This record gives sequence, C-alpha cells and structure tokens, in this order.
Amino acid sequence: MNILISSCLLGQYCRYDGKTKTYEAIEPLLNRHDIHFIPICPEQAGGLPTPRPAAERCGDKVLTKEGCDVTAQYERGAEAALYVVRLFHCTKAILKAKSPSCGSGLIYDGTFSRTLTEGDGVTAALLKAEGIEVFSEGDPLEYLLL
Repeated sequence: MNILISSCLLGQYCRYDGKTKTYEAIEPLLNRHDIHFIPICPEQAGGLPTPRPAAERCGDKVLTKEGCDVTAQYERGAEAALYVVRLFHCTKAILKAKSPSCGSGLIYDGTFSRTLTEGDGVTAALLKAEGIEVFSEGDPLEYLLL
C-alpha cells in the first residue's frame, strides 16, 4: 500500500517556520514491506520557500498574516500532491493537522489567533474530493490500516 504523507511528519525541515514535526507513531510502520510512504510538502511543491510567512485559510483564499494572497501557490501544491497520488496509486494520505494546506477536519480560522474551525486545507480538500482517505497525525493508526 502506498500512502502519501506530509514530508514534515517524516522529519524534513519544510514547515512554514523552517522546523520539522515528527510523527513517532508511524515509526513501527516504516519497516513494513507492505507499506510505502510517499512524502510531499504541498507548500514547497506550490513554489513557496522554507521558511515562509505563516498563512491561514480565509474563506476560499489563503492569506499570510501580512495579507499577502498565496492561494495560487497552495492550489498549485495541491495539484502537485494529487499528481503524486495518481503516479504512485496512493489511496490514503497522512497530512499535517491544522495546516492551511494539509489540515483535515480542523484548520485555523484565518484570524491568526490559533483558533480552530471546521474545515480542510487546500490539499486535503482536493484529495478528499478525489476519493483519497485523508488522515491527520492525531488519528489512530488502526483506521489507516483498514
């Protein structure tokens, strides 16, 4: 099984702040021969640098705290992630929670106050629309393996 995964969850320094966010719960799965993780950072794939200004979804747009519209880069990154999903025949994805790109179910509300609201990041929404099961690093792994 090929599973798309946010690169930051595998320890790559690609988060907006230039840091990483490891996901220790998947470590037991890394040595399984029946599971292959396919990493991508949609924000980098969309052309954004690392580090980059924090951004949040504001309705249909993605804006930085300074008000710069980065929607096109987020959409380009989502399309790149979908391309990789199709290329590697992924049916599932583990994406970074709360992210304006990868968040699934809950994302920051666009006020830059760390307030969460129901919704999906740009990449998570596109993958779900294409029938890909999307998980966050907080979801129990047993659901991933079903």
